[in-house]
Amino acid sequence: MFERRLFAYIDWMLVAAIGVLCVIGLVMIFSATYDPVTDEVGSQFYRQMLGILLGVIAVVVCLVIDYRVLVERSLLLYVGLVALLLYTLFFGIEQGGSQRWIGLGGVNLQPSEFARAVVALVLAYFFSQGRQGAQRPVDWLIGLGFVGILFFLIAREPDLGTAVTLLPVCLVMMVFAGLKLRVIATIMLLGVLAAPAVWSYGLEEYQQTRIVSFLDPEQDPLGAGYQQIQARITVGSGGLTGRGFLEGTQSQYDFLPVAHNDFIFSVLAEEQGFLGVLLVLGLYLFVILRSLDAARVAKDRVGMYLVVGVMAGFCFQVIYNVTMSAGLAPVKGLTLPLMSYGGSSVIATLVGFGLILNVRMRRFTN
Repeated sequence: MFERRLFAYIDWMLVAAIGVLCVIGLVMIFSATYDPVTDEVGSQFYRQMLGILLGVIAVVVCLVIDYRVLVERSLLLYVGLVALLLYTLFFGIEQGGSQRWIGLGGVNLQPSEFARAVVALVLAYFFSQGRQGAQRPVDWLIGLGFVGILFFLIAREPDLGTAVTLLPVCLVMMVFAGLKLRVIATIMLLGVLAAPAVWSYGLEEYQQTRIVSFLDPEQDPLGAGYQQIQARITVGSGGLTGRGFLEGTQSQYDFLPVAHNDFIFSVLAEEQGFLGVLLVLGLYLFVILRSLDAARVAKDRVGMYLVVGVMAGFCFQVIYNVTMSAGLAPVKGLTLPLMSYGGSSVIATLVGFGLILNVRMRRFTN
């Protein structure tokens, strides 16, 4: 449990950077949902504030409990998440053709957002059992089995974007646990060879359309390629210093769909320009490097595995969302962590950072 002396070891610089990103995200959501006709802001802004508040509470809970205790109980957390995902598939709330949410008294919870943290916990537990980490093929197969079950359940919602974020968590943790580079090369080669089969039988028609529209969005500028084209226009229109707060034409006049969610980075680029983008990317880089330093100073392999697992999923989301907003990756429903609208997303992200802060804070404990 939490000891008062541990308070001095909390990484307040990391906490401050995370807080600034959350505030910038709130400001951008305010702008993206603001209605100049009624002079009112969308309900998403207030829901995001609630999500951040709940996320802060979750961080405190993560700090109070020793991360080693959480790792030891990770199998229970894993079983609980599987149960929630099964419940979501059969009884969840359906929106936009996907069944991803559970209704909780007027608030929707998306259990799949917590899968990355749970995978990091359970793999940290499993890979730390032996003295030499996970070296045998059976170790990799068991690890892939843990991830594969969650991947299948989340992809069935369908939410392939969130399911894919589990893969970098698994791969990076395997590498740190001892997976050889030649094995990674073999896996990549097999992935390339399996690509035609995955395209034909593993992807839905709308997913194939997104990839084709990414390669040539002008084929269907008012349909599948619309978001890609508008995102590029939005990012490019900001110039060096941006149009100014509430002055972005693409977001204010709804040319850019779901600007408060998937394309919040585009809103930032339009309103704050290249300088604003540099500031935010600098903050993300600081958060990533500071978090990875927690892995370096961790007192045991469990803590190191846990930190790199959480950061693998976080980095993948940041890189993909930014490149997608710039038109350099296919449009996918992946949020920009800490900034995009999404209560479950921001809570799950803050839970991950709560685990990282926990590892760094307890580096001097027995």
